[in-house]
Amino acid sequence: MTTSMLEQIGFIIGDWIPKEASIAIADEESYIYYKAGVHDLQIREGQLVLPGSIAARAKKEKQRIEMFVEESILGTAYYGIGYPIKLVEKEGVLVIILPPDYLVRKNKPIQFLTGKFQDTWRPIPVNKVSHIESSQKKTWFYTDDETYCAIHTLKNLKHQLPDSFLPVHRSYIVNIDYIEEISRDIASNYQLTLKDGSILPVSQNYTASVRARLGF
Repeated sequence: MTTSMLEQIGFIIGDWIPKEASIAIADEESYIYYKAGVHDLQIREGQLVLPGSIAARAKKEKQRIEMFVEESILGTAYYGIGYPIKLVEKEGVLVIILPPDYLVRKNKPIQFLTGKFQDTWRPIPVNKVSHIESSQKKTWFYTDDETYCAIHTLKNLKHQLPDSFLPVHRSYIVNIDYIEEISRDIASNYQLTLKDGSILPVSQNYTASVRARLGF
């Protein structure tokens, strides 16, 4: 399949998917085409398909694969959909790459989080939660007054929270309504100051999706 044909496929598909999505096409071993969207994994043509990626699974299982992929695979967390395709005489795969919080907007979000406070459990409306943190193998969420421990993992919560929640780091999800300002730290990385005075780092792996969502 020629480069011009791949570019035409990318252009046509690009008209039907979210602008934030990237498109990748791989043959049996490596990527042969990549069209970057807002959520850019910076895949290079000729880059090998890594085990654990959607491209690898769709190619191996020869079926549509839809899943969340941790940042350890390609350096940036993403949600994607892979389709096995035929490339002239070779087997290939087409992958639509979306931001890691895509499922939050796709599925019906949860309305409350139940957390442990001292010796009791309390259901808390999610609109009262300023941010959620993974620390010491536990998940904590914060309101204006209290700190709660939840049984959920941060990975699972990414797929269940309302659109107002934004992953900014492998250890943090923030409620956009509680962001006071966005600034840079001494290393020129972005950080978020919340209305309660908390300061959360934005990891480089999430910078593109954070800037896209917050529009700066």
